[in-house]
Amino acid sequence: MVMEHRSRRTGRLLVSAAFTTSLGNNVQLIAGTLLVIRTGHTMMSVGWLFIAVAVPQALLSPFFGRLADRVDRRTLWILSDAASAVTALALPLWLWTAHGRDTGPAVYGAGLALAVLSAVFFPASAALIKESVPPERLRVFNARYEMAVQTGMLLSATVGGLAVQAFGAVPLLLFNAGTFALSATCVAAVGRSRPRAYEASRAPVEEVRVAGRDGTDAAPGATGAAPPPMVWLIVLFAQGSVVVTVFNALLPKFVLGDLHRGAGTLGAVDALGSLGFLLATAAYRFSGRRFGDLRTAVAGFLLCGGLFVLQPHFGVTGAALLVPMGAFAFGQARIASRNLLMAHVGTDEAGRAFGLANGGGLAATVVAMVLVSAVTDRTGIATGFAVTAALSVAATAAAACRLSRARVRTRVTAVREREASRTT
Repeated sequence: MVMEHRSRRTGRLLVSAAFTTSLGNNVQLIAGTLLVIRTGHTMMSVGWLFIAVAVPQALLSPFFGRLADRVDRRTLWILSDAASAVTALALPLWLWTAHGRDTGPAVYGAGLALAVLSAVFFPASAALIKESVPPERLRVFNARYEMAVQTGMLLSATVGGLAVQAFGAVPLLLFNAGTFALSATCVAAVGRSRPRAYEASRAPVEEVRVAGRDGTDAAPGATGAAPPPMVWLIVLFAQGSVVVTVFNALLPKFVLGDLHRGAGTLGAVDALGSLGFLLATAAYRFSGRRFGDLRTAVAGFLLCGGLFVLQPHFGVTGAALLVPMGAFAFGQARIASRNLLMAHVGTDEAGRAFGLANGGGLAATVVAMVLVSAVTDRTGIATGFAVTAALSVAATAAAACRLSRARVRTRVTAVREREASRTT
């Protein structure tokens, strides 16, 4: 009973820390986006800000992932949040003394520094979760964790848009520094625990979808079955980073630049998106069990791509309807793909796997951002949304095809093993 209570308390603290860190990172990014749009007015100017954030993470996440498998993950998380708080505080202090000077270099510099720290946070947090959360609770925890991260990301536009419109950028950035400090406090409250020798649930992909009534994954039925190709689990999970990052660049351009609405409208639309993601978390408890994580992830990403194509054609009303619908589909897909990857990676390699996922996803984000920015500035926002959808659908389809083949091979192996056992 005591261990169960401690496990639940640890889960709540880690989810709270993830939410506040996500909110802080993206409030900084949204505030920087709004400052850049006011001076640059082009999609490419926004794109360069996102690229400045993505490049260091793409390069450094694999390295910090390996580091997280060798040192204390809790300490890494706390240090990254503490350093992020100091960095976030430095930008508003500089803005106070700027006196009309160009804010671009400071915005890009702060974004770059926070990006390096995010490269530490992402694999360290995933590795600490794998170490601290019992396997039978991973499915439920991953749903709550992704809800917290994505809700923090979506709410950042609400907080950022409304706060910038009402109070200006400096108070918002001061609040942002506080979010990182709060996250570090939550992780520190978890306390030190001995690493648990949890074995990875290396079930075949088709077995991951079979869940018991308590939400845990059923054990694999076939002996000696090979795990699915890890690279395609990473592709399926990581391409979600491309979708959400490019969307966060396209939406301000669409609302502020094309529709000529204020930051408050942007915040309201993203608030509806947050509601959609909250509903997705509740719906995943049914869809994940009923259809399995692989089918849920593939269907969700494909549906999200279709909604992307429709997004820019119906003005503010369409955005108010389609953004939460897209968040609902994306939310379930993101939770399912995270659960697939987490279930198939060992405790001693979780940092490396999620470091590669973060680095690979952000490397793809840089390429996608340059492409989408150039296309949007040349042809319009509708084409930018369509290109983003095409990239997501292509990555999802490729991963689904390869993982399905692995599932078929595993089933054939299981049948042959059963037949061999009958004849001997």
